[in-house]
Amino acid sequence: MENLDAVVVGSGPNGLAAAVTLARAGLTVRVLEAQPTVGGGARTLDLGLADGVVHDVCSAVHPMAWASPFFEAFDLGGRGVDLLVPEVSYAQPLDGGRAGIAYRDLDRTAERLGGPDGAAWRALLGPLAHGWRDVVALALSDKRSVPARVLRPKGAAVAARFGAAVLEQGSRAWDRRFSTEEAAALLTGVAAHAITPLPSLAGAGTALLLAGLGHAPGGWPIPRGGSGAIVAALVEDLRAHGGDVVTGHRVASRADLPRARAYVFDTVPRVVADVFADRLNPHAAASLRRFRHGDAAAKVDLVLSGPVPWADAEVGRAGTVHVGGSRADMAFAESEVAAGRHAERPMLLVSDPTVVDPGRGAGGLRPLWTYAHVPAGSTRDVTEDVVAQIERFAPGFRDVVVASRCVPAAEMSRHDESYVDGDIAGGAVTMWQMVARPSLRPDPYAVGLEGVYLCSASTPPGPGVHGLGGWYAARRVLRREFDVRDAPDLAPREDRSPAT
Repeated sequence: MENLDAVVVGSGPNGLAAAVTLARAGLTVRVLEAQPTVGGGARTLDLGLADGVVHDVCSAVHPMAWASPFFEAFDLGGRGVDLLVPEVSYAQPLDGGRAGIAYRDLDRTAERLGGPDGAAWRALLGPLAHGWRDVVALALSDKRSVPARVLRPKGAAVAARFGAAVLEQGSRAWDRRFSTEEAAALLTGVAAHAITPLPSLAGAGTALLLAGLGHAPGGWPIPRGGSGAIVAALVEDLRAHGGDVVTGHRVASRADLPRARAYVFDTVPRVVADVFADRLNPHAAASLRRFRHGDAAAKVDLVLSGPVPWADAEVGRAGTVHVGGSRADMAFAESEVAAGRHAERPMLLVSDPTVVDPGRGAGGLRPLWTYAHVPAGSTRDVTEDVVAQIERFAPGFRDVVVASRCVPAAEMSRHDESYVDGDIAGGAVTMWQMVARPSLRPDPYAVGLEGVYLCSASTPPGPGVHGLGGWYAARRVLRREFDVRDAPDLAPREDRSPAT
């Protein structure tokens, strides 16, 4: 029987980050993926809606990819991954043809907001944008250690500002800073990425991290050709260093695993509990199964015959549009979802990649990527809800829609088993569960069984295409299972020879 050093289950960005790290340390590594294609939540596929038009099946816009310490070391740009940065990071259309616009340029954003709110926006987000490395070090840490950057005077000051801002925007005090609907809604739309009731500490942390990155050097980029470009770079490096990927291989029990010294799971916690049910102690297994999943998203992919006719044309320059109306509208919609009800006007995330990547269009057609927030396990086809909500801010939108496909929340796990009942975050995004992810164990990547680790979005630092869960887990595997103390270099190599 073949003996491997390490097996990674799941080929999302975290799983591939773990595999690349282990392979670069000279280990024999195999990745097992249940789906017929690699990439988990970062795949770009032809859905058959229009010839030549491909769609991102989950993630589409990647502020965390450029800001992630893992991807910085891996050097996506040096591997030919072109992260295209829109001039407008994100936008928030409002009734009456108005809109909040977050340019990558902080001063331009403040100028458009004008008056006291422009100054308030600059005061809130300016220090976080300028100190983005310190914010990332804190927010995307393993939640068990204090990052070295944060212990330095400048880093500590930025961390203190971030913490104070989270407390403000995560409580009922959130209405004290802004007086206009544009500024308040603009920040709330970012908070809604957490799919959680608002205001909340977790939503505020999400908003301030992402909004700060929106004004930082890398903005909110879209990979040329789609999210699959990031996956392709990871897979190429893995194979160049002796690793391999097997698709169509679902792991449901230990019999599905080849023999190896270490196993790393880019899956939800309960998969580990099921696979090792006969070896885990009952307390550890129960802890993994207790992990709580959150509310959901339903995906609607659209093909358009032209750009979205936003009432405010400036919205059309944004790589990401948060479609939900005012702060009050969005807070109400998210509360409805949390109560298990479909919002009449749901919160949407929308992205037209051709804003910065015209090559994504074909034959005069273009893809439009959308998510609608819905209760967990929803079976509802939300296509009409999505179209009506966009039409609210873009009159005539229906006229440019030529094809559509909806994946209800209950079916999201068909293309990624980690999306339990449509939970695309790998677990409920609450302040408690961002720390106790998947539990309060001293090592969040260990599962209580020697040689077995978890590295998915269900571990710190949580959801996002950053690869950090895989990187953190792999470094522990190297130390504990193989006595490799130094993390391997991740930079591209001209000769592409295996690490020794």
